[in-house]
Amino acid sequence: MVVSIIATGWGAVSPAGWTAAELSAVMVKGEALPVEEFVRQGTTKTLRARKVPKPAARQAYLAHPRLRRTSPISSFAMSAALEAIGADRALIEKGELRLGVVFCVMSGCVNYSRRFYDEVLREPATASPLVFPETVFNAPASHLAALLGATGINYTLVGDPGMFLQGLAQAAQWLQRGQVDACVVVSAEESDWLTVEASALFEPDVVVSEGAGAIYLKNGDAGSVALEAVTDGFSFNDRASRTLAATQMQTELSQTGSADWLCDSRTGSVKEDFAESEAWSSAMMPRWSVKKVLGESFAAASAWQCVLACERLASGAAKSAAHVSVVGCNQQAIGARWVKA
Repeated sequence: MVVSIIATGWGAVSPAGWTAAELSAVMVKGEALPVEEFVRQGTTKTLRARKVPKPAARQAYLAHPRLRRTSPISSFAMSAALEAIGADRALIEKGELRLGVVFCVMSGCVNYSRRFYDEVLREPATASPLVFPETVFNAPASHLAALLGATGINYTLVGDPGMFLQGLAQAAQWLQRGQVDACVVVSAEESDWLTVEASALFEPDVVVSEGAGAIYLKNGDAGSVALEAVTDGFSFNDRASRTLAATQMQTELSQTGSADWLCDSRTGSVKEDFAESEAWSSAMMPRWSVKKVLGESFAAASAWQCVLACERLASGAAKSAAHVSVVGCNQQAIGARWVKA
């Protein structure tokens, strides 16, 4: 899909901190962040993850009535989205700008889901119904719309890590059709022993992490970075190999033009990275692998990749174009091309 949409802002929450600048600084340094150990609830089993540090001060948006019981995933999504939207928040709240929201997620609201079902199993009669609304996949998108008073189109896309790029394509369609004036695309994930232990069944050497990323898109030319293309999503399954899907994505993305910089989705696991490593084996541009530094944060990690592409282009570290490559864990290979506006 060829597009011409401007990114006017972006934001991130990650184990590096609560801003896109902190995310970028850690990646420039290139050293894997420390791993935090914690004990699985009800056992003595030790698990490992990279968690978002506590913010320096309580975020003002948490005073909103809808956010009194919010889970970490909603807080991460809110912070990244507000950083991306910036000064346009006032226009949205006044109803002067039609905002579209696309929230993309894989594992979702696991903290409250685990808590709710734990209460149900312990004693169904006393399980708190107040917890249940925070267990659904679209809770973060709903909270964001309520905070901003946004009444425009609001989608939640559930899939593998490639879903954030599908969200970008969806936002571009809305903008091109005039259905919204601006659109924020957000991905967020939170870690819990459920996700950490489940991930270990498939990737025992990969460290799970958490956080969020957001890109704020508009029509026009008032910005320094543009989303120029999103490839098709190439599926893989028992009849189509992951390596083939990755190669098809790489071929289509390369046909959109050359790039100065590549951010891929490799984790550091030789087995899991094989398909993407093969697809980009002849790539000569500088290459970052965000998950090797920050950990596997599923859909949020793909958002970090795009935030970093915007950061590199806006700063001039990438001169003209940056490519983002995502080979998901169970669904699709998909890529995006970002260019200087």
